[in-house]
Amino acid sequence: MNVDRITEKLNILADAAKYDVSCASSGSKRKNENKGLGNASNGICHSYTEDGRCVSLLKILLTNHCIFDCAYCVSRKSNDIQRAAFTVQEVVDLTINFYRRNYIEGLFLSSGIFKDADYTMERLVRIAKKLRTEHNFNGYIHLKSIPGASDELMNEAGLYADRLSVNLEMPTEAGLKLLAPDKNQADMIKPMGYLKNAIIQRTEEKKLFKKAPIFAPAGQSTQVIIGATPENDSEVLQSANYFYKNFNLKRVYYSGYVPVLADSRLPALNTSVPMVRENRLYQADWLMRFYGFKVNEIVNDSQPHLDLDIDPKLGWAIRNMQAFPVDINKADLQMILRVPGIGLQSAQKIVSARKFAKLNWDQLKKIGVALNRAKYFITCKSNQFERRDLTGSNIKQFILATSQSKYLKNTQVQLNLF
Repeated sequence: MNVDRITEKLNILADAAKYDVSCASSGSKRKNENKGLGNASNGICHSYTEDGRCVSLLKILLTNHCIFDCAYCVSRKSNDIQRAAFTVQEVVDLTINFYRRNYIEGLFLSSGIFKDADYTMERLVRIAKKLRTEHNFNGYIHLKSIPGASDELMNEAGLYADRLSVNLEMPTEAGLKLLAPDKNQADMIKPMGYLKNAIIQRTEEKKLFKKAPIFAPAGQSTQVIIGATPENDSEVLQSANYFYKNFNLKRVYYSGYVPVLADSRLPALNTSVPMVRENRLYQADWLMRFYGFKVNEIVNDSQPHLDLDIDPKLGWAIRNMQAFPVDINKADLQMILRVPGIGLQSAQKIVSARKFAKLNWDQLKKIGVALNRAKYFITCKSNQFERRDLTGSNIKQFILATSQSKYLKNTQVQLNLF
């Protein structure tokens, strides 16, 4: 093995992979059996870079050669960059060696397109298969599925990978056509539909047959780039909601476009999407998935963008003051979940604890309620804080005066460029 050449490839292909943010490793429970290597579970540890990217997995591209010329991609075929490609065995050896040195807990593998979808996907699958069957590797494996790959390869990938994902890339088909005219959103949706059906089928088989093979136990996810095209937050979240409902996705990841190329179709260089916009989209996504909010309650035609100053739950509460105050000792779980400052676990604890006694402010604080926000929207067994007749704008100013999001630093109004 030429160590210098491998190191050079690693530097090139790890750097090229940094723009893909969908590398979380939760949701899989692949047990270590027969004294194998690794153990994928919900307890995988992560370390993060300053911009919040996960680095606990070996995160690389198989190659940064690509037949496509997507305007937003640093690996586009027309871009004059240094190119490299790993062999199948090189990725396998790197993964095993890095794991044994305790550098990583698993592998996140994506790729440019060598010459067609099947040719590239077949090599990704071979890497996962070698790790599982030849090295008995039980660590986490996340494969990026190649749009247009055959069902046979997608099926084989699901047998060896913990999670599979197909990047939608742009929130809308119009955005994709603008920046990647050679690509077709239907090619991306097809493998997502196959994976949805295959995961459901294999889950049912597992209930009937104990030894049925597991299939993509951490499900499938996708990523969309925000800020490269002029879609507003409402369009982004409506798109995410559609794929959650129709393809049973585990996660949609939102990646703020990083201007790396000069192109008349793209925002100007040095006009990055404010990280706070990413953060607000993730918060809104969480409300949709776990808190019972509908997209139109968070954003709509009259308010197409999320408020960057405050989180979307607080924004909804301020716009719907007629729903408050909520009596914390009587309200149902779904209403408690809509109170700013009360998270999912805290809401569940409140419902359990009030069976034994009515709760006061001290008890709510011990449960984990953020009283600096929640106190404006609830009543409880206490008169320590008497709710005044405040307007939504008053409450917003009071809360902003006592708290500041770390994501609000150095924000630019990037979307004004469109």
